Amino acid sequence: MWKRINWRAVLYTFIWLVCLSGLVVLMSFINVKKDGVRCKDIKVLIPGSDNLIERSEVDRILTRSQGQLLGRMVNRINIHRLENDLRNNPFIEDARVYMDMDGTIQVKVRQRIPVLRVLNVTNQDFYIDKNGLKIPMSQNFTARVLAANGFILEDFTNRVDTLKTRVARDLFTTASFIEKDSLWSNQIEQLFVNEKSEIEMIPRVGNQRIVLGNADSLENKFRNLLAFYKQAMPKVGWDTYKIINIKYAHQVVGVKNTAADSLALKKAAIAHAARVDSMQQDKQDTVKILTQ
Repeated sequence: MWKRINWRAVLYTFIWLVCLSGLVVLMSFINVKKDGVRCKDIKVLIPGSDNLIERSEVDRILTRSQGQLLGRMVNRINIHRLENDLRNNPFIEDARVYMDMDGTIQVKVRQRIPVLRVLNVTNQDFYIDKNGLKIPMSQNFTARVLAANGFILEDFTNRVDTLKTRVARDLFTTASFIEKDSLWSNQIEQLFVNEKSEIEMIPRVGNQRIVLGNADSLENKFRNLLAFYKQAMPKVGWDTYKIINIKYAHQVVGVKNTAADSLALKKAAIAHAARVDSMQQDKQDTVKILTQ
């Protein structure tokens, strides 16, 4: 007994074979065309305005990789090798390279984004990027990010590397948290690690040291700090406390300034005002001399 032919399956198979044949012909056409095309231009896209790496450095990497590219036959250019050499740069997180049909090489670079600048106990200076990786400083640009110093034992070997110590990981976590909040990114100016390996924060407004401890329960700690700012500071004044301790998740401990501390603050304020007056007077004298 003859089986009924499944014409729908036959039709789908025929269409699939036609599409496959067309793809093979198209690829053959592209390869034939590439055999006669030379590289006529290189276009580099580096998104963002804060460039740790400049176009000139990208060009040098491409040249070191495979020599002069302009004028070379495109079928003699190894696109994958160009991508890998770009990705080996410490400031480049990812790179995409492809060739247009007219012989133009398109290069798109994604830079690493620093979130913290670290100065460790041996005076090594480096960044930690948004992925928690250590990267070197750039000669082209200084990122405006939070800075951390003090008793930081995290070593740096001048190459992209992961964080090794608990303190460094806590600093990264804290900096990432602060960066995402506009209030705290404007208020917290610096992180400091004391001799107990506790993180302290230096604010822009106020003369207090804010003891954070570690990076556990950050949301709760900063919520407590905000409540302290709103409820306590307006009543007692910003110069009442020299230390605000928020390292305990459920309380804020304030250490008040002594009379000696208050006197020292007043002297520092008077000295600062005197320096400002002196600078203004110098400026006025200079103007008088120039106008005489």
